[in-house]
Amino acid sequence: MTCLPSDLVHATSLASSRGEQAWRKCRADNDWQTMQPLLEEVVNLARQSAVARSEKTGLSLYDSLLETYEPGMRSEKVDQLFSGLKDFLPGLVEQVVEKQSGTPLVPMGNNFSIDKQRDLGIKVMGILGFDFDHGRLDVSHHPFCGGVQQDVRITTRYTTENFVESLMGVVHETGHAMYEQGRPKGWAGQPVGVARSSGVHESQSLLMEMQAGRSPEFLKFLAPVIRENFGVSDDEAGWSDDNLHRLYTHVERGLIRVDADEATYPLHVILRYEIEKELIEGYVQVADIPELWNSKMAEYLQRDTRGDYKDGCLQDVHWNAGLFGYFPTYTLGAMMAAQIFAAARRAMPSVLDDISRGEFSNLLSWLRENVHGKGSFHSVSDLLVSATGEDLNEAFFVNHLKQRYLA
Repeated sequence: MTCLPSDLVHATSLASSRGEQAWRKCRADNDWQTMQPLLEEVVNLARQSAVARSEKTGLSLYDSLLETYEPGMRSEKVDQLFSGLKDFLPGLVEQVVEKQSGTPLVPMGNNFSIDKQRDLGIKVMGILGFDFDHGRLDVSHHPFCGGVQQDVRITTRYTTENFVESLMGVVHETGHAMYEQGRPKGWAGQPVGVARSSGVHESQSLLMEMQAGRSPEFLKFLAPVIRENFGVSDDEAGWSDDNLHRLYTHVERGLIRVDADEATYPLHVILRYEIEKELIEGYVQVADIPELWNSKMAEYLQRDTRGDYKDGCLQDVHWNAGLFGYFPTYTLGAMMAAQIFAAARRAMPSVLDDISRGEFSNLLSWLRENVHGKGSFHSVSDLLVSATGEDLNEAFFVNHLKQRYLA
């Protein structure tokens, strides 16, 4: 931040705060017209920040912002990684949607006790390896992980109509939390002791949620735990092992990023990355966003968002809060998660058998040694090479999706 003049930092803080507050009402009201000039102010200041950073670092405008979230990553590399996904994912999604259409989901009911959902979440956190002596679970509007290493707080949200996603929200945030709990204690308070990057952090949450948490092995273990928690049997409609597995691996082209499955989620991210990069570089303007959004949603996910700003370009807070450069870290994290989990399986061939018994201690120990305990000592690339044998490679994520959804 020292490369930014104080008046720019001040103006950015005010504009981002105004933008974030206005976004809440504008989204609820489907009101792009009111939001547009406020977002234009945020984007203009973000461009000024990018120019100042670029002059100091020699990076491109967008890369100077990406650097704040994913040090060492460059948009040229992101373009290369995402290009492969853009070519692969639409066809995969088409095949999976067709394959899954032959076995429809069976409803499980719509009255799930909040207390029982909380009990289930705490039980699963313990299974994964969360240290309750140095953390806890609470409730918020949107799940997140925060606090300090000695007191890591995670939150989730509950609805009585559906426990499925709230539980996986707990698993996701537990992955974040265990990374925080596993950072090197001897380096606490020093830059070398912090998490390496947003992408690495996301890799640890997605490794627990997607790689392990939605694996057939864990879902088979989890099914009787869920039934016992809610006091139902496997012969009741919707509560069989197979139906629970289908619920947690369902693929659907949707409008909303945060509700997306792991096969379609990267397409939501790529859309946002492409728009925000051109925004910061000055190739497009804020007024162009709705049309660009509609065009890319139609191309990537076959969805029409014309006139639907609420579930279109107003659905995320990131841009209105000035968080340019953050979106790609979600999918970079998904790629890292697949690559790191593949390395863990090579190092411990029995890890899926362990997971099928609800035993995560070996996996967690391996992550502590190879990821969590490294802090920021290595660059992201060096960390991946050390843990997996190579730099980031999208092939691991592609192979994971093929194996899970098409095998």
